[in-house]
Amino acid sequence: MSVSSEELHKRRGAAVARGVGSTISAYVDHAGGGTITDVEGREWIDFAAGIAVTNVGNSAPRVVEAVKAQVERFTHTCFMVAPYESYVAVCEQLNALTPGDFEKRSALFNSGAEAVENAVKIARHATGRPAVVVFDHAYHGRTNLTMALTAKNMPYKHRFGPFAGEVYRVPMSYPLRDGGLDGPTAAARAIEMVEKQVGAENVAALLIEPIQGEGGFVVPAQGFLPALREWATRAGVVFVADEIQTGFCRTGDWFACQHEGVEPDLVTLAKGIAGGLPLAAVTGRAELMDAVHVGGLGGTYGGNPIACAAALAAIETLRELDLAAAARRIGQVMGDRLRGIAARDPRIAEVRGRGAMLAVEIVVPGTLTPDPAATAAVSAACHAAGLLTLTCGTYGNVLRFLPPLVISEDELARGLDILEEAFG
Repeated sequence: MSVSSEELHKRRGAAVARGVGSTISAYVDHAGGGTITDVEGREWIDFAAGIAVTNVGNSAPRVVEAVKAQVERFTHTCFMVAPYESYVAVCEQLNALTPGDFEKRSALFNSGAEAVENAVKIARHATGRPAVVVFDHAYHGRTNLTMALTAKNMPYKHRFGPFAGEVYRVPMSYPLRDGGLDGPTAAARAIEMVEKQVGAENVAALLIEPIQGEGGFVVPAQGFLPALREWATRAGVVFVADEIQTGFCRTGDWFACQHEGVEPDLVTLAKGIAGGLPLAAVTGRAELMDAVHVGGLGGTYGGNPIACAAALAAIETLRELDLAAAARRIGQVMGDRLRGIAARDPRIAEVRGRGAMLAVEIVVPGTLTPDPAATAAVSAACHAAGLLTLTCGTYGNVLRFLPPLVISEDELARGLDILEEAFG
C-alpha cells in the first residue's frame, strides 16, 4: 500500500522532534545517479547530494554490492574489541590518498563533527598546548566543541551554550567582502591577531576548511592557505584541514588542499567517504597520530565494517570513473551557466567555488547587502519545479550546488534549465 508525502508529514509531526528540519516536504522512495524519486513518483534533479555525501551517487553499484556482502558476513564486532581487515584497508587508502609525502596514520569515527573533535584532541595531546584557532564563517559541527568552533549562531548554536573554551576566531579571506584583499595579506592579518591575542606558543591547532561549506562556499584568495601553512610550521602549530565537505573529488581534486599544494598535518574526512554510510576519519602525520596513548582514540561504532566496505567501494568507484575529472567537467558546464545568469541578474554578486562545489551569493542589487529572502525565494522556485537545491552562508544569502559527480549531462542540463527559470 502506497503512502503519500502528506500522510508521512503528519506522522512525522507526531513522532519526530521539531528541531530536526528538512529542506523539502516530499519523502524519498528511491534515488540514483543525479535524481531522487519521491513516494508519489515525482522525480527531482539532485543538486544537493545529501550535502556532498553521495559523490558516487545514492545507489552506486559497487557500494550496494559491497554492503550486501558485508551484511551477510557480520554487521559489527567493534574494532576496539575484535578488529577486522576492512578498517585497516580504509586507513591504508586514506594514508595513500591524502596530501603529503610522509608517513601517516588514520583513525575512523562516525561523523564529521566527531572527526573534528578527535583532530583537536590529537593536536592538543601532541603539542601540550590548549588553544584552537578557527575562522569567521566556519562550520565544523553540532557537538559542544564543534559548535564552539562554528561561527554561525542560528540555527547551530542558539541557546545551546555554554561552549568549550580556548577557541579563538580570526578573519577569513573572503574576497567579495574584504575588499579583494590578496591571500598573503589576509593571512598576515589573521596571523597578527593570533600572535597578539592568543600567542603562537599557546596554539595547538589551526583549523580551516580549504573552501568553506555552510559559511557560504567561501573560496579564500590565492596564497591564503599556503601562508597559513607556512606560519603553522614555523610556530609548531598543527595545521588541520577540514575536508569534510570538500573531500573525495568534490572540488576537482581528491582534496581541496591539493589545488595550492598545501599539505596539512591532519585532515578531517567524512561525507563523501562512504557513498552515504556513516563514516569519518582523521588522517595525518604518524608522529602526531601516534602521540595519543592506547585507548585514547576510538568509539563503539567508529569504522563499522559495513561503512568500511562501502568506503572501499566508493573509493574504487571514484578512482575507476575518474570522478575528479567529472567534477571539473560539471564545474565548467555549471560555471558557464551560472555566470550567464549572473550577467543578466544584478542580484547575483558573485559566482564562486571549484569543481562540483559552486554557489551564487545573492544581494540587494547595487550593494553588498545580503538578501536572504530573495535567496529563499529562488530556492523555493527550484523546489516547486523539481530541482533540489540548498542555501547556506552566514547571512543566509548563498545558493549552493552540490550535484552527485555521476550526474548525467542531460540531468545536469535539465537542472540548470530549472535554475535559470527560477531566477526569472
